[in-house]
Amino acid sequence: MSVPDELQLDGRRVAVSSRDKGLFPCGITKGELIDYYVRVAPHMLPHTRHRALTMHRFPDGIDQPGFFQKHMPDYFPAWISRTQMAKEGGTVVHVVADDAATLAYIANQSCITPHLALATSDRPHHPDRLVIDLDPSDNDFGKVQESAAALKQALDALGLTTFVQTTGSRGLHILLPLEPNADFDTVRAWLRDFAAGCVEEAPTLMTLEMSKAKRGDRVFVDTLRNAYGQTAVAPYAVRARDHAPVATPLRWDEALSSGMSAGKYTIASIFRRLAQVDDPWADFFQTTNTLPL
Repeated sequence: MSVPDELQLDGRRVAVSSRDKGLFPCGITKGELIDYYVRVAPHMLPHTRHRALTMHRFPDGIDQPGFFQKHMPDYFPAWISRTQMAKEGGTVVHVVADDAATLAYIANQSCITPHLALATSDRPHHPDRLVIDLDPSDNDFGKVQESAAALKQALDALGLTTFVQTTGSRGLHILLPLEPNADFDTVRAWLRDFAAGCVEEAPTLMTLEMSKAKRGDRVFVDTLRNAYGQTAVAPYAVRARDHAPVATPLRWDEALSSGMSAGKYTIASIFRRLAQVDDPWADFFQTTNTLPL
């Protein structure tokens, strides 16, 4: 048996096994995934700290079915931060990625995509961010951009400050940092009413229809993840798609530009962007919207 590689991060020793194992059809290996998360950690950790994390794991690579794992396995080392969340009949112990060592450790467990709770672990029933997921029914990203622009305009009119990112999959996420003074049910009800009004203004472009068969070619305005126990993909997370696209925070003008796509940035190109472009979410943690409930 070969001795696994080892990383020294944050004063921790993180073993790396099967570094050369391919996870993506294009040839990206587990070692490259781990290296990515270590390198991107300074940009990603402000969003993952103090927040329950759900792992989307692909032990046999993305060509095989992966699985979502909320509960932290017993064999995870004691130095990894964790939080308990209540569920029906008990609790779930989640990983909390407070440091680069944790990001590297879960990547070594073939967690390709970390997903985050929309509330911090100290106030799990009161979201401090709201997310609108724009999911296209076809491959027309222009419809996603048109929908995002319409929603932004309506949110701007309410005096609310928005941020946008590619999902790394097919659409865009619109995020609003929130003052955590309302519970999930209240926030979700407000968002559902807001989205319904926007869809009513553009019924051939957008829909709230959950059934894919009934959406036609419209963009699904998904508000459903704004609930206790639900998650959204972490900023700078890798997605389980070929060439390893990255969920990337953008400026609004970038998001709506003709050259943008949901999977434009990958682990091969994201660091060039980070070196050349000022952080488009620099004000994210200084922004706290209060919804007009």
